[in-house]
Amino acid sequence: MELRQLGTSGLTVSVVGLGCNNLGRADTASETLKGSQAVVGAALDAGITLFDVADNYGKTPGLSEELLGKSLGRRRDEAVVATKFGMDTRGGNGPWNGARGSRRYIMTAVDHSLRRLGTDWIDLYHYHTPDGVTPIDETLEALDDLVRAGKVRYVGHSNRAGWQIAEAEFTARIRGTARFVSAENAYNLLDRRAEQEVLPAATAYGIGVLPYFPLANGLLTGKYAGGKAPEGSRLTHSRSGLLDTTDWRQLTRFSAYAENRDLTEVEVAFSWLASRPAVASVIAGATRPEQATTNAASVRWQPTAEDLAELDEIFPPAEKVAPF
Repeated sequence: MELRQLGTSGLTVSVVGLGCNNLGRADTASETLKGSQAVVGAALDAGITLFDVADNYGKTPGLSEELLGKSLGRRRDEAVVATKFGMDTRGGNGPWNGARGSRRYIMTAVDHSLRRLGTDWIDLYHYHTPDGVTPIDETLEALDDLVRAGKVRYVGHSNRAGWQIAEAEFTARIRGTARFVSAENAYNLLDRRAEQEVLPAATAYGIGVLPYFPLANGLLTGKYAGGKAPEGSRLTHSRSGLLDTTDWRQLTRFSAYAENRDLTEVEVAFSWLASRPAVASVIAGATRPEQATTNAASVRWQPTAEDLAELDEIFPPAEKVAPF
């Protein structure tokens, strides 16, 4: 497993990370502790070091954190644990009054996450989504206090636009606080909007990018040929509207592209992401141990300039935002 530096920070992570939103998710093999332990154990054995979770994940908010902590057990030191605050935990972190980026909320949320994870520190603490209320300097100063206290080692953000990334970077420089070292955003061949602002900003400021939804809810796995969802797949019970809006001719071309290179669609999708500027680790979920093992081995191809150009023909890049 390749290890990569997260931006210009000293933190290294595996090029494939485990998205832990399936731990404790209802109606999955990883809903139980036994199932979660199997997935986490397989990921560790395959060389995955980055485990990405959040305080609102699980059939009840916080359950994913609890199961991850218990599944890591004595192997905690082998893992880079990334968790998030800032989304609705339905009271799991106490009252929030609309300001989940506030000092008051952060100081409460981190202690709840530490307890659920059963650990003394969080390696990477992500601000899950901007609350639209709290000034970024208040959020950064609160997070800086957590770093100085040893509860958190590094801080990152998720779902931020390019201007918000720049604002946070320069606020940290001016205030002298810990800076965000990672940006976690949706990014895949079917959704390349992150290339408009997020990747350029991350590259400019030395921030590591952690793409989530790398397989576009399974559409890039090759399992949905002909517009039909396989029995038990995610799109049979959630986001089924995607089946009506997907360009199936595009995905047929993608399958042929992978076959012509003796690769699976997953290997192409993951390896393409790993080749993009600033990308440090591809966050991939799993509900069964064999999925974690397969995902861990899926970055094995280095696309050439010609390979990338052909993929651009199949999946055109997002249009660049016009400058003012």
